[in-house]
Formats: sequence, structure tokens, C-alpha cells
Amino acid sequence: MILGLKIKNILFILFGAAIFAFGLVHFNMQNNLAEGGFTGITLLLYFLFGIDPSITNLALNIPLFFIGWKLLGRHTFLYTIIGTVSVSLFLWIFQRYTIHMPLKHDMTLAALFAGVFIGVGLGIIFRYGGTTGGVDIIARLLYKYKGISMGKTMFTFDAVVITLSLLLYLSYREAMYTLVAVFIAARVVDFMQEGGYAAKGATIISEKSEEIANRILTEMDRGVTVLKGRGSYTKRDRDVLYCVVAKNELPRLKNVIISVDPHAFVAVTDVHDVLGEGFTLDERKQPIEH
Repeated sequence: MILGLKIKNILFILFGAAIFAFGLVHFNMQNNLAEGGFTGITLLLYFLFGIDPSITNLALNIPLFFIGWKLLGRHTFLYTIIGTVSVSLFLWIFQRYTIHMPLKHDMTLAALFAGVFIGVGLGIIFRYGGTTGGVDIIARLLYKYKGISMGKTMFTFDAVVITLSLLLYLSYREAMYTLVAVFIAARVVDFMQEGGYAAKGATIISEKSEEIANRILTEMDRGVTVLKGRGSYTKRDRDVLYCVVAKNELPRLKNVIISVDPHAFVAVTDVHDVLGEGFTLDERKQPIEH
């Protein structure tokens, strides 16, 4: 622990910052693609005036550090400083030790790789408690307090900055490919935030609900919640089972249900975030290290 921060989180934030900066230098800057948010502003200043993005990234984020201190809490604030400073550091490094891979002859490939690298880098940083400053702080606050997707918030800000970039230096062709990259990055961020570990929730209605629940408990070691339901047509009260399992356990769950009651009604839904015993806590209620 360093100042109450987890070493694992710090290392992953540094790793995410390196991926993010690598993508920005090698796919955005080399192929004249813009970006959104504060990163887009740093690129705009780079392409118009040649100002080093590693410098402007820090300069633009200093005011937001104070907002972050008040609203994000001490730990997130410190992780944010680590994320922002490490992005600037890796931008400085990759600009001086660059792998030349111009893809202007294949802008589709450039946009795809730009989106994936930036999305994966940001996704890792977000997942381990950090941000890279700028719009990332705003997106994280909206996600934390309003439940608004980080990707959607970032895409809105991105559109504004990209429009400004189009008016000042981008060609229409480059602007369209930039939008592709930004959209991919937003989807990757959402996936890593919500779908990196997707579980499945099963709602089960059966005449043999008690037997099904016992089989799930004994054979799969998964908890089952018994809800009270009433059929709208039959007007009969019956037990409704709800069970959450890991994605790879779903076929086994279906087999257990069918073996007990082939006529059972089963509705399966995606569960994007699971907390508690069997997922984030072990049987002793201690955190599970992944």
C-alpha cells in the first residue's frame, strides 16, 4: 500500500496509460486523426501550433485536479493524478521513441486501431479506479452519481471537440475516420467497464422449484433466491427462482433445470456487474483476488 493506494491498481493504471499513449501517438498523431475531450484539445494545439501534447495534457488538467479533490474523494483523486501524469509521461516517451507505422493508405485500419488502443487503455484505467483527467473526470462523476455510461458521456464531449477540429484543421475524410475511432473507443470503454466479466441472471418458474433450487445449491454451489409470484392468467401463487451464475456456467444451469423439469419457464438476462459471495467475495466474506 502507498498512501492507502493498492500497488496492483497503480500498476494497472500505468499499464493502461501506456496503451492509451501508444495509440494516441502511433495511430492518431501519425495519421492526422483527432480525438475528443481534453485529449482532442491537446491534439488540436499540436496540429495547429506544434505544442507537445504531453505538456498541454498536464496544463489543461490542473484546474480539474481541484474539482477532483472535492468530488472524487482522496483515493480516486490520487489515482487520477497518477493516471494523468503517467499519460503525459508516456506521451513524452513515445514521441521520442516512435515506431513509424503510417497508415494513411488504409485509414480504416488506422481508425480501428486508434479506437481499440484508446478504449482499452482508458478502460483499464477506469476499471482500477483512475482517470486520465479532463472529460474522464466528468464522465466518471456522471457514472458514479447519475449512472450515465462513461462511453456515452465521452462521446458527447468528443463530438463537440471533433466538430471544432473539423472547422480548424481536419479534412472531412479525416473527421469521418476520427468519428469511427471515437465510437469504437467508447464501445470498448463500456465493454471493459460493464461487460468485461459478464454474468447471467436466470429467472425460473416451475412446478418443481424446490427441487431445482436444491440441485443448483448442491451441484453448482450457487445461491438461489426464492421470490413470491402470481400468475396473471391462472391466478395461482407460486415460487419464482432467481439465480446468478458465471457466463460459462449457464449451459450447466440449463441442464440442471431441464433434468428436473423439462417444461420449466426460464428467462436469461445479462448481468454486467456482480458483487458478493461467489463473485467478489469467498465463502468467508473475504475479497477474491482476480
